[in-house]
Amino acid sequence: MSRMPLSIVSLCAHVCCLAVVARCEDWRQWRGPRGDGTSVEKNLPITWSPSANVAWKVALPEPGNSTPIVWGDRIFLTQPVSKENKRLLMCFDRISGKLLWQSGTQWTEADVTHATNPLCSASPVTDGQRVIAWFGSAGLFCYDLDGREIWRRDLGIQKHIWGYGASPVIHGNLCYLNFGPGERSFLVAVDCQTGQTVWQHDEPINRNGTAEAKFTNADFYGSWSTPVLRKVGDREELLISFPFRLCALDPRSGAELWSSPGINALVYTSPLVKDEMIVTMGGYSGMAMALKVGSTITGQVDPALRMWRHPKTKQRIGSGAIHDGHIFIHNDPGIAECFELTTGKLIWEQRLSGAGTKSTNWSSMFIADGNCYSLTQGGDCFVFRASPKYELLATNALGEVSNSSVIASEGQLLLRTHKHLWCIGK
Repeated sequence: MSRMPLSIVSLCAHVCCLAVVARCEDWRQWRGPRGDGTSVEKNLPITWSPSANVAWKVALPEPGNSTPIVWGDRIFLTQPVSKENKRLLMCFDRISGKLLWQSGTQWTEADVTHATNPLCSASPVTDGQRVIAWFGSAGLFCYDLDGREIWRRDLGIQKHIWGYGASPVIHGNLCYLNFGPGERSFLVAVDCQTGQTVWQHDEPINRNGTAEAKFTNADFYGSWSTPVLRKVGDREELLISFPFRLCALDPRSGAELWSSPGINALVYTSPLVKDEMIVTMGGYSGMAMALKVGSTITGQVDPALRMWRHPKTKQRIGSGAIHDGHIFIHNDPGIAECFELTTGKLIWEQRLSGAGTKSTNWSSMFIADGNCYSLTQGGDCFVFRASPKYELLATNALGEVSNSSVIASEGQLLLRTHKHLWCIGK
């Protein structure tokens, strides 16, 4: 039997490894493959404009805040069409931007939200077999990759003056959703194949608050936080930031493993995880803290396990990201910050102002190849080093309002504004 030359064998193995890496790096959920806003992709675009370094752009029916996800050659995006009472999941070809299909539902009853938070603000999630999207009161919907509906779940009315925004997350055969905020707030796990509830954790309004933070008004209370999975030792945990506390649940049963107070009544960001360290950040001049929680801790977490705590911070809507021992976050007022992870020490802060009329920011931080990307409400995407020394690399103005986050796909960037879906990088 003849043998392949070693060089060919090595090349084949290298190509196979690249294929596996590419599949693992599909941006299959909000905040990416690890749920932390980071990508292993290299050599992503640094500079662009509406007329330069744009592979394609496609017009969208109306404003929306959700961030796209990607699986293979398909992009999935949630989208409202208000005048027709439609809640849609749209699928685009990743190479050309062509609309391949759109599926969804109609919801004719009142849907409370804020003008700055259009309907369908939750990003979809996929496991490569199905795509699941949450349309608020209209329900949780599951489609195959060709847009055929597999199941739908009526989870009841979602009602808050600012609407909803938490995105579903898939882990194994379960899909998790932080249903809220509002009087009816709960974390639910449903079977991916059937949509049936496996467990539900109710989170009633805590009208007493805590020793560190008080309840003041139900309108200024709630969690828009998307849960995050982590494995510590032999234990898997589902982490979620609720009003006044960070907690961990057993992903399989929903049983609460541990809880720690220390944040305020409003929380928009998702927890940040690095090994045994977890960082949670409240919104609207709220609180932030870091814990070191191992695999054996249960019940109420000893305050001694706090690595640090900030009693008051800037208004935060977008989540941060961790790189090389530092946290990078771009706050609502338009100020980017770098903190030392283990101490919480502020290393630098910088107001980011571009060509757009708005420098305020709802975008969550995206980090790849040592660079941070953040897209402001004015449509300016700032690219700067993920470094303890601030270094701005580029300010890229699109001139269109955006409340979405930047993602990477096969050497390109995908950006969603209120008018278009953009593919950056040729």
